[in-house]
Amino acid sequence: MTSVETSRLILRPCREEDRDLFYELSSDPAVLKFFPFRRSREDADAVFTMIRELTPEPGFDLLVMTLKRGGAAVGLCGLSKPQLQPHLPEGVVEIGWRISASHWRNGYATEAGMGLLHHAFETLKLEEVLSIAVHDNYPALAVMRKIGMDADPTGDFDHPQIPDTHPHLKRHVVYRLNATAWRSLRTRPAEG
Repeated sequence: MTSVETSRLILRPCREEDRDLFYELSSDPAVLKFFPFRRSREDADAVFTMIRELTPEPGFDLLVMTLKRGGAAVGLCGLSKPQLQPHLPEGVVEIGWRISASHWRNGYATEAGMGLLHHAFETLKLEEVLSIAVHDNYPALAVMRKIGMDADPTGDFDHPQIPDTHPHLKRHVVYRLNATAWRSLRTRPAEG
């Protein structure tokens, strides 16, 4: 089971007690502004149960972001292998996060993203990590840039799982970071 620690967060595998958080992040209209649908309690519970029953590949658990101070669960994050061929090559690794609206603007997504990248490149020894988002999801794109990822416009695509009833959500942009660039970022002196 994966566990990652940052200065303010512990990223740990989902537990049964996280069912309500999963429902909140699957149903809150603010959190899901760039998603085509919200889940009912019944649907969210079914998906959560399925996730809990899976045995993920080592390093690819769905992780809960918990605050070191007080232990509150504030969001979900993790690494995954999306099945979006031919838009993304088979075997690529995606980083993603979803934060409870009550905990936005605290830098938790950026901090979790940095922790996950360290895990991806230093523990899992991955060569590259990417992230995708709806083209105008500016908060997600800002996090991607803050954690060192660069836009790859040649990879942008219309997401095949977004229904035609939501054309404004179809176009997705791709950001990438490879292990060499990650190590370069980590050794670069701080600007001041």
